[in-house]
Amino acid sequence: MNIVDMILRKKEGKALTPQEIRAFARGAADGSIPDYQLSALLMAICFQGMTAEETACLTMEMMQSGDVADLSAIDGVCVDKHSTGGVGDTTTLVLVPLAAACGAKVAKLSGRGLGHTGGTLDKLESIPGCSIEKTQAEFVRQVQEIGCAVIGQSGEICPADKALYALRDVTGTVGSIPLIASSIVSKKLASGAGAIVLDVKTGSGALMQTVEESIELAKAMVDIGALAGKPILALVTGMDQPLGTHVGNALEVKEAIDILAGRAGGDLLAVSLELGSRMLVACGIAADVEAGKAKMRAALESGAGLAKLAEMIAAQGGDPRVCEDTAYLPHAAYKISVPAPCSGYVAAMDTTQIGYCAQDLGAGRKQKTDVIDPAVGLVMDVRLGDRVQAGDSLATLYLNKPELAAPTIARMQAAVTITAEQPELPPLLYAAVSHEEIIRYA
Repeated sequence: MNIVDMILRKKEGKALTPQEIRAFARGAADGSIPDYQLSALLMAICFQGMTAEETACLTMEMMQSGDVADLSAIDGVCVDKHSTGGVGDTTTLVLVPLAAACGAKVAKLSGRGLGHTGGTLDKLESIPGCSIEKTQAEFVRQVQEIGCAVIGQSGEICPADKALYALRDVTGTVGSIPLIASSIVSKKLASGAGAIVLDVKTGSGALMQTVEESIELAKAMVDIGALAGKPILALVTGMDQPLGTHVGNALEVKEAIDILAGRAGGDLLAVSLELGSRMLVACGIAADVEAGKAKMRAALESGAGLAKLAEMIAAQGGDPRVCEDTAYLPHAAYKISVPAPCSGYVAAMDTTQIGYCAQDLGAGRKQKTDVIDPAVGLVMDVRLGDRVQAGDSLATLYLNKPELAAPTIARMQAAVTITAEQPELPPLLYAAVSHEEIIRYA
Protein backbone atom coordinates (compact mmCIF):
# COMPACT_ATOMS: atom_id res chain seq x y z
CA MET A 1 0.00 0.00 0.00
CA ASN A 2 1.22 3.51 -0.84
CA ILE A 3 1.00 5.61 2.33
CA VAL A 4 1.04 8.88 0.35
CA ASP A 5 -2.01 7.76 -1.62
CA MET A 6 -3.74 6.93 1.67
CA ILE A 7 -2.94 10.39 3.05
CA LEU A 8 -4.27 12.07 -0.09
CA ARG A 9 -7.44 9.97 -0.14
CA LYS A 10 -8.22 10.68 3.50
CA LYS A 11 -7.37 14.36 3.03
CA GLU A 12 -10.13 14.41 0.42
CA GLY A 13 -12.55 12.82 2.86
CA LYS A 14 -12.64 9.38 1.24
CA ALA A 15 -12.91 6.17 3.25
CA LEU A 16 -9.88 3.93 3.61
CA THR A 17 -10.27 0.28 2.68
CA PRO A 18 -9.76 -2.49 5.27
CA GLN A 19 -6.52 -3.39 3.48
CA GLU A 20 -5.28 0.21 3.75
CA ILE A 21 -6.19 0.40 7.43
CA ARG A 22 -4.35 -2.87 8.05
CA ALA A 23 -1.26 -1.49 6.31
CA PHE A 24 -1.51 1.73 8.37
CA ALA A 25 -1.74 -0.17 11.67
CA ARG A 26 1.02 -2.64 10.81
CA GLY A 27 3.29 0.12 9.53
CA ALA A 28 2.85 1.98 12.81
CA ALA A 29 3.52 -1.20 14.81
CA ASP A 30 6.67 -2.30 13.03
CA GLY A 31 8.06 1.18 12.29
CA SER A 32 8.04 0.71 8.52
CA ILE A 33 6.03 3.92 8.06
CA PRO A 34 8.02 6.94 9.29
CA ASP A 35 6.60 9.25 11.97
CA TYR A 36 6.11 12.16 9.57
CA GLN A 37 3.82 10.12 7.31
CA LEU A 38 1.92 8.60 10.24
CA SER A 39 1.46 12.13 11.60
CA ALA A 40 0.14 13.38 8.25
CA LEU A 41 -2.43 10.58 8.09
CA LEU A 42 -3.45 11.21 11.70
CA MET A 43 -4.03 14.87 10.88
CA ALA A 44 -6.10 13.95 7.82
CA ILE A 45 -8.21 11.62 9.97
CA CYS A 46 -8.55 14.35 12.58
CA PHE A 47 -9.94 16.76 9.95
CA GLN A 48 -12.02 14.35 7.86
CA GLY A 49 -13.07 11.73 10.40
CA MET A 50 -13.76 8.05 9.76
CA THR A 51 -16.90 6.06 9.15
CA ALA A 52 -18.14 3.66 11.83
CA GLU A 53 -16.82 0.80 9.69
CA GLU A 54 -13.38 2.42 9.36
CA THR A 55 -13.21 3.07 13.11
CA ALA A 56 -14.18 -0.50 13.98
CA CYS A 57 -11.66 -1.83 11.46
CA LEU A 58 -8.87 0.38 12.86
CA THR A 59 -9.72 -0.78 16.39
CA MET A 60 -9.49 -4.46 15.49
CA GLU A 61 -6.30 -3.99 13.45
CA MET A 62 -4.60 -2.15 16.34
CA MET A 63 -5.73 -4.87 18.75
CA GLN A 64 -4.37 -7.56 16.44
CA SER A 65 -1.06 -5.72 15.87
CA GLY A 66 0.30 -7.44 18.98
CA ASP A 67 -0.57 -9.97 21.65
CA VAL A 68 -4.01 -10.30 23.22
CA ALA A 69 -3.83 -11.03 26.94
CA ASP A 70 -5.21 -14.32 28.18
CA LEU A 71 -6.71 -13.78 31.64
CA SER A 72 -8.48 -17.12 31.80
CA ALA A 73 -6.25 -18.21 34.70
CA ILE A 74 -7.81 -15.51 36.90
CA ASP A 75 -10.86 -16.55 38.88
CA GLY A 76 -14.08 -14.67 38.18
CA VAL A 77 -14.79 -11.89 35.70
CA CYS A 78 -11.91 -9.45 35.22
CA VAL A 79 -13.08 -5.86 34.93
CA ASP A 80 -11.29 -2.81 33.59
CA LYS A 81 -11.95 0.92 33.65
CA HIS A 82 -10.71 3.69 31.40
CA SER A 83 -11.09 7.47 31.30
CA THR A 84 -10.89 9.59 28.17
CA GLY A 85 -8.69 11.94 30.18
CA GLY A 86 -9.14 15.02 32.25
CA VAL A 87 -7.44 17.31 34.72
CA GLY A 88 -7.08 16.15 38.31
CA ASP A 89 -8.71 12.87 37.24
CA THR A 90 -7.26 10.41 39.75
CA THR A 91 -10.19 7.98 39.78
CA THR A 92 -8.06 4.93 38.90
CA LEU A 93 -5.96 5.24 42.06
CA VAL A 94 -9.14 5.51 44.14
CA LEU A 95 -11.53 3.03 42.58
CA VAL A 96 -9.15 0.22 41.57
CA PRO A 97 -8.07 -0.59 45.15
CA LEU A 98 -11.62 -0.04 46.44
CA ALA A 99 -13.09 -2.42 43.84
CA ALA A 100 -10.37 -4.99 44.53
CA ALA A 101 -11.03 -4.69 48.28
CA CYS A 102 -14.67 -5.58 47.48
CA GLY A 103 -13.55 -8.78 45.72
CA ALA A 104 -13.30 -7.63 42.10
CA LYS A 105 -10.43 -8.64 39.85
CA VAL A 106 -9.18 -5.45 38.19
CA ALA A 107 -6.68 -5.97 35.38
CA LYS A 108 -5.87 -2.51 34.09
CA LEU A 109 -3.64 -1.26 31.30
CA SER A 110 -3.13 2.49 31.62
CA GLY A 111 -1.53 5.24 29.58
CA ARG A 112 0.70 8.25 30.05
CA GLY A 113 -0.28 11.90 29.97
CA LEU A 114 -1.82 13.02 26.69
CA GLY A 115 -2.06 16.72 25.82
CA HIS A 116 -3.30 18.67 28.83
CA THR A 117 -4.49 15.51 30.61
CA GLY A 118 -2.61 13.50 33.20
CA GLY A 119 -1.60 9.85 32.84
CA THR A 120 -1.99 7.13 35.46
CA LEU A 121 1.39 5.61 34.63
CA ASP A 122 3.17 8.92 35.28
CA LYS A 123 1.35 9.17 38.62
CA LEU A 124 2.34 5.65 39.66
CA GLU A 125 5.95 6.25 38.67
CA SER A 126 6.05 9.24 41.03
CA ILE A 127 5.87 6.71 43.89
CA PRO A 128 9.46 5.78 44.80
CA GLY A 129 10.39 2.44 43.25
CA CYS A 130 7.00 1.78 41.68
CA SER A 131 7.21 0.00 38.31
CA ILE A 132 4.55 -0.13 35.64
CA GLU A 133 6.40 -2.85 33.70
CA LYS A 134 5.17 -6.44 34.10
CA THR A 135 5.38 -9.53 31.95
CA GLN A 136 2.07 -11.10 30.99
CA ALA A 137 2.62 -13.91 33.50
CA GLU A 138 3.48 -11.42 36.28
CA PHE A 139 0.43 -9.31 35.43
CA VAL A 140 -1.92 -12.31 35.65
CA ARG A 141 -0.29 -13.57 38.85
CA GLN A 142 -0.61 -10.19 40.59
CA VAL A 143 -4.30 -9.82 39.68
CA GLN A 144 -5.02 -13.37 40.82
CA GLU A 145 -3.15 -12.96 44.11
CA ILE A 146 -4.12 -9.44 45.25
CA GLY A 147 -7.03 -8.57 42.98
CA CYS A 148 -5.55 -5.68 41.00
CA ALA A 149 -2.68 -4.46 38.87
CA VAL A 150 -2.18 -1.23 36.92
CA ILE A 151 0.56 -1.44 34.31
CA GLY A 152 1.59 0.07 30.99
CA GLN A 153 0.92 -1.64 27.71
CA SER A 154 3.95 -3.69 26.79
CA GLY A 155 5.62 -3.58 23.40
CA GLU A 156 3.68 -6.74 22.59
CA ILE A 157 0.19 -5.39 23.35
CA CYS A 158 -1.23 -2.94 20.79
CA PRO A 159 2.15 -1.75 19.46
CA ALA A 160 0.32 0.14 16.70
CA ASP A 161 -1.61 2.15 19.28
CA LYS A 162 1.52 2.71 21.35
CA ALA A 163 3.24 4.36 18.36
CA LEU A 164 0.21 6.42 17.33
CA TYR A 165 -0.62 7.44 20.92
CA ALA A 166 2.80 9.04 21.37
CA LEU A 167 2.49 10.92 18.06
CA ARG A 168 -1.04 12.18 18.75
CA ASP A 169 0.16 13.80 21.96
CA VAL A 170 2.63 16.02 20.14
CA THR A 171 0.93 16.64 16.78
CA GLY A 172 -2.36 18.22 17.88
CA THR A 173 -4.40 15.17 16.83
CA VAL A 174 -5.74 14.13 20.23
CA GLY A 175 -9.34 15.35 19.86
CA SER A 176 -10.64 13.00 17.16
CA ILE A 177 -13.51 10.62 17.96
CA PRO A 178 -12.30 7.79 15.66
CA LEU A 179 -8.74 8.04 17.00
CA ILE A 180 -9.84 8.22 20.63
CA ALA A 181 -12.37 5.39 20.28
CA SER A 182 -10.03 3.04 18.42
CA SER A 183 -7.13 3.77 20.78
CA ILE A 184 -9.10 3.13 23.95
CA VAL A 185 -11.11 0.13 22.81
CA SER A 186 -8.19 -1.63 21.09
CA LYS A 187 -6.23 -1.55 24.37
CA LYS A 188 -9.25 -2.65 26.37
CA LEU A 189 -9.92 -5.59 24.03
CA ALA A 190 -6.26 -6.58 24.00
CA SER A 191 -6.03 -6.42 27.78
CA GLY A 192 -8.39 -9.39 28.03
CA ALA A 193 -10.84 -7.98 30.59
CA GLY A 194 -14.28 -9.60 30.60
CA ALA A 195 -16.14 -6.34 31.23
CA ILE A 196 -15.21 -2.69 30.74
CA VAL A 197 -16.49 0.55 32.25
CA LEU A 198 -15.54 3.80 30.50
CA ASP A 199 -15.52 7.34 31.90
CA VAL A 200 -16.10 9.77 29.03
CA LYS A 201 -15.38 13.33 30.11
CA THR A 202 -17.24 16.39 28.90
CA GLY A 203 -16.63 20.09 29.46
CA SER A 204 -13.86 22.66 29.33
CA GLY A 205 -11.14 20.22 30.38
CA ALA A 206 -12.22 17.26 28.27
CA LEU A 207 -11.18 16.10 24.82
CA MET A 208 -14.88 16.37 23.92
CA GLN A 209 -16.20 19.68 25.25
CA THR A 210 -19.92 19.26 24.58
CA VAL A 211 -22.27 16.68 26.04
CA GLU A 212 -23.47 15.55 22.62
CA GLU A 213 -19.90 15.00 21.36
CA SER A 214 -19.12 13.04 24.52
CA ILE A 215 -22.20 10.86 24.11
CA GLU A 216 -21.23 10.31 20.46
CA LEU A 217 -17.77 9.14 21.55
CA ALA A 218 -19.26 6.92 24.27
CA LYS A 219 -21.68 5.34 21.80
CA ALA A 220 -18.89 4.73 19.28
CA MET A 221 -16.88 2.83 21.89
CA VAL A 222 -19.70 0.71 23.33
CA ASP A 223 -20.80 -0.20 19.80
CA ILE A 224 -17.28 -1.37 18.93
CA GLY A 225 -17.34 -3.44 22.12
CA ALA A 226 -20.64 -5.01 21.11
CA LEU A 227 -19.20 -5.85 17.69
CA ALA A 228 -16.28 -7.58 19.43
CA GLY A 229 -18.55 -9.42 21.89
CA LYS A 230 -17.24 -7.44 24.85
CA PRO A 231 -19.74 -5.71 27.20
CA ILE A 232 -18.87 -2.03 27.62
CA LEU A 233 -20.73 0.58 29.65
CA ALA A 234 -19.80 4.26 29.47
CA LEU A 235 -20.61 7.10 31.84
CA VAL A 236 -20.43 10.70 30.66
CA THR A 237 -19.12 12.85 33.53
CA GLY A 238 -18.29 16.51 33.93
CA MET A 239 -14.89 18.15 33.47
CA ASP A 240 -15.78 21.85 33.75
CA GLN A 241 -13.26 22.10 36.60
CA PRO A 242 -10.48 19.77 37.74
CA LEU A 243 -12.13 16.64 39.09
CA GLY A 244 -9.88 16.55 42.12
CA THR A 245 -8.20 19.51 43.74
CA HIS A 246 -4.65 18.28 43.01
CA VAL A 247 -3.11 18.44 39.52
CA GLY A 248 0.32 16.87 39.03
CA ASN A 249 1.70 13.39 39.50
CA ALA A 250 2.84 13.01 43.11
CA LEU A 251 0.20 15.57 44.13
CA GLU A 252 -2.56 13.41 42.64
CA VAL A 253 -1.20 10.31 44.35
CA LYS A 254 -1.36 12.24 47.62
CA GLU A 255 -5.00 13.19 47.01
CA ALA A 256 -5.93 9.57 46.22
CA ILE A 257 -4.29 8.45 49.46
CA ASP A 258 -6.08 11.22 51.37
CA ILE A 259 -9.42 10.04 49.97
CA LEU A 260 -8.76 6.39 50.79
CA ALA A 261 -7.64 7.42 54.27
CA GLY A 262 -10.89 9.36 54.80
CA ARG A 263 -9.23 12.77 54.88
CA ALA A 264 -10.74 14.06 51.62
CA GLY A 265 -13.73 13.53 49.35
CA GLY A 266 -15.60 15.74 46.88
CA ASP A 267 -16.20 15.20 43.17
CA LEU A 268 -13.24 12.85 42.75
CA LEU A 269 -14.68 10.42 45.28
CA ALA A 270 -18.21 10.81 43.90
CA VAL A 271 -17.17 9.86 40.34
CA SER A 272 -15.00 7.02 41.67
CA LEU A 273 -18.03 5.56 43.44
CA GLU A 274 -20.21 5.91 40.33
CA LEU A 275 -17.65 4.08 38.18
CA GLY A 276 -16.57 1.56 40.79
CA SER A 277 -20.12 0.53 41.66
CA ARG A 278 -20.79 -0.27 38.00
CA MET A 279 -17.58 -2.29 37.86
CA LEU A 280 -18.88 -4.38 40.77
CA VAL A 281 -22.19 -4.88 38.95
CA ALA A 282 -20.37 -5.86 35.74
CA CYS A 283 -18.38 -8.60 37.47
CA GLY A 284 -21.34 -9.92 39.48
CA ILE A 285 -20.29 -8.75 42.94
CA ALA A 286 -23.15 -6.24 43.37
CA ALA A 287 -26.77 -6.68 42.33
CA ASP A 288 -27.20 -3.03 41.33
CA VAL A 289 -25.46 0.35 41.39
CA GLU A 290 -26.65 1.32 44.87
CA ALA A 291 -25.50 -2.01 46.33
CA GLY A 292 -22.15 -1.46 44.61
CA LYS A 293 -21.79 2.00 46.14
CA ALA A 294 -22.58 0.59 49.59
CA LYS A 295 -19.84 -2.03 49.21
CA MET A 296 -17.36 0.61 48.02
CA ARG A 297 -18.18 2.91 50.94
CA ALA A 298 -17.72 0.04 53.39
CA ALA A 299 -14.27 -0.71 51.93
CA LEU A 300 -13.44 2.98 52.22
CA GLU A 301 -14.60 3.33 55.83
CA SER A 302 -12.88 0.14 56.98
CA GLY A 303 -9.53 1.17 55.48
CA ALA A 304 -9.53 -1.90 53.21
CA GLY A 305 -9.19 0.27 50.10
CA LEU A 306 -6.09 2.06 51.39
CA ALA A 307 -4.59 -1.26 52.48
CA LYS A 308 -5.20 -2.66 48.99
CA LEU A 309 -3.47 0.34 47.37
CA ALA A 310 -0.44 -0.23 49.61
CA GLU A 311 -0.48 -3.90 48.65
CA MET A 312 -0.59 -3.06 44.94
CA ILE A 313 2.23 -0.51 45.26
CA ALA A 314 4.40 -3.07 47.08
CA ALA A 315 3.65 -5.75 44.47
CA GLN A 316 4.87 -3.35 41.79
CA GLY A 317 8.11 -2.57 43.60
CA GLY A 318 7.03 0.73 45.15
CA ASP A 319 7.35 1.98 48.70
CA PRO A 320 4.01 1.26 50.43
CA ARG A 321 4.92 3.64 53.26
CA VAL A 322 3.54 6.47 51.09
CA CYS A 323 0.08 5.23 52.13
CA GLU A 324 0.94 5.88 55.76
CA ASP A 325 2.90 9.07 55.25
CA THR A 326 2.73 11.03 51.99
CA ALA A 327 5.98 12.77 52.94
CA TYR A 328 7.67 9.80 51.21
CA LEU A 329 6.39 11.16 47.87
CA PRO A 330 8.48 13.67 45.86
CA HIS A 331 8.09 17.27 47.05
CA ALA A 332 8.61 20.51 45.13
CA ALA A 333 11.02 23.13 46.45
CA TYR A 334 8.63 26.11 46.17
CA LYS A 335 4.96 26.82 46.88
CA ILE A 336 3.45 30.03 45.47
CA SER A 337 -0.16 31.20 45.63
CA VAL A 338 -2.17 32.47 42.66
CA PRO A 339 -4.10 35.52 43.97
CA ALA A 340 -7.63 36.30 42.81
CA PRO A 341 -7.47 39.51 40.72
CA CYS A 342 -10.89 40.69 41.98
CA SER A 343 -13.75 39.81 44.31
CA GLY A 344 -16.81 37.79 43.29
CA TYR A 345 -17.89 34.24 42.56
CA VAL A 346 -15.85 31.60 40.73
CA ALA A 347 -18.15 31.24 37.73
CA ALA A 348 -16.12 29.21 35.23
CA MET A 349 -12.78 27.54 34.68
CA ASP A 350 -10.92 26.86 31.48
CA THR A 351 -9.86 23.47 32.74
CA THR A 352 -7.75 22.73 29.68
CA GLN A 353 -5.65 25.82 30.42
CA ILE A 354 -5.30 24.71 34.03
CA GLY A 355 -3.95 21.40 32.74
CA TYR A 356 -1.49 23.26 30.55
CA CYS A 357 -0.38 25.31 33.58
CA ALA A 358 0.63 22.07 35.29
CA GLN A 359 2.35 21.01 32.07
CA ASP A 360 4.24 24.34 31.97
CA LEU A 361 5.58 23.61 35.45
CA GLY A 362 6.92 20.23 34.25
CA ALA A 363 4.08 17.88 35.20
CA GLY A 364 3.39 16.93 31.57
CA ARG A 365 5.10 16.58 28.21
CA LYS A 366 5.21 19.07 25.35
CA GLN A 367 7.35 16.67 23.29
CA LYS A 368 7.33 12.90 23.59
CA THR A 369 10.98 12.95 24.75
CA ASP A 370 10.31 15.36 27.64
CA VAL A 371 11.09 14.14 31.16
CA ILE A 372 8.34 14.74 33.71
CA ASP A 373 9.07 16.28 37.11
CA PRO A 374 6.91 14.13 39.44
CA ALA A 375 6.84 16.70 42.25
CA VAL A 376 5.40 19.73 40.48
CA GLY A 377 1.86 20.82 39.72
CA LEU A 378 -0.84 22.79 41.45
CA VAL A 379 -3.59 22.50 44.04
CA MET A 380 -6.87 24.30 43.41
CA ASP A 381 -7.95 26.32 46.44
CA VAL A 382 -11.40 27.15 45.01
CA ARG A 383 -14.28 25.30 43.35
CA LEU A 384 -16.98 26.57 41.02
CA GLY A 385 -19.49 28.67 42.93
CA ASP A 386 -17.08 29.71 45.68
CA ARG A 387 -17.04 33.33 46.85
CA VAL A 388 -13.59 34.95 46.82
CA GLN A 389 -12.11 38.28 47.81
CA ALA A 390 -9.41 40.00 45.78
CA GLY A 391 -6.08 38.53 46.83
CA ASP A 392 -7.52 35.21 48.04
CA SER A 393 -5.66 32.19 46.73
CA LEU A 394 -7.22 30.59 43.64
CA ALA A 395 -4.57 27.88 43.57
CA THR A 396 -1.17 27.00 44.98
CA LEU A 397 1.64 26.28 42.54
CA TYR A 398 4.21 23.58 43.42
CA LEU A 399 7.35 24.16 41.40
CA ASN A 400 11.08 23.57 41.28
CA LYS A 401 11.86 26.45 38.90
CA PRO A 402 10.81 29.76 40.49
CA GLU A 403 11.18 31.61 37.19
CA LEU A 404 8.08 29.74 35.98
CA ALA A 405 5.89 31.30 38.68
CA ALA A 406 5.00 34.65 37.06
CA PRO A 407 3.82 33.36 33.66
CA THR A 408 1.93 30.49 35.28
CA ILE A 409 0.19 32.82 37.73
CA ALA A 410 -0.95 34.99 34.82
CA ARG A 411 -2.18 31.96 32.88
CA MET A 412 -4.04 30.61 35.93
CA GLN A 413 -5.72 33.97 36.59
CA ALA A 414 -6.89 34.05 32.96
CA ALA A 415 -8.24 30.49 33.28
CA VAL A 416 -10.56 31.30 36.20
CA THR A 417 -13.57 33.55 35.55
CA ILE A 418 -14.87 35.60 38.49
CA THR A 419 -18.26 37.32 38.25
CA ALA A 420 -20.51 39.36 40.50
CA GLU A 421 -23.38 36.87 40.15
CA GLN A 422 -23.36 33.44 41.73
CA PRO A 423 -23.28 30.83 38.92
CA GLU A 424 -25.39 27.73 38.43
CA LEU A 425 -23.20 24.68 39.08
CA PRO A 426 -22.80 22.13 36.26
CA PRO A 427 -23.81 18.48 36.82
CA LEU A 428 -21.23 15.82 37.61
CA LEU A 429 -23.02 12.90 35.92
CA TYR A 430 -24.64 13.46 32.50
CA ALA A 431 -25.42 10.08 30.97
CA ALA A 432 -24.94 6.31 31.00
CA VAL A 433 -24.42 4.79 27.55
CA SER A 434 -24.69 1.14 26.61
CA HIS A 435 -25.13 -0.57 23.25
CA GLU A 436 -28.84 -0.83 23.95
CA GLU A 437 -29.69 2.60 25.35
CA ILE A 438 -28.64 6.09 26.42
CA ILE A 439 -29.85 7.19 29.85
CA ARG A 440 -29.55 10.95 30.40
CA TYR A 441 -29.24 12.22 33.95
CA ALA A 442 -28.77 15.90 33.09
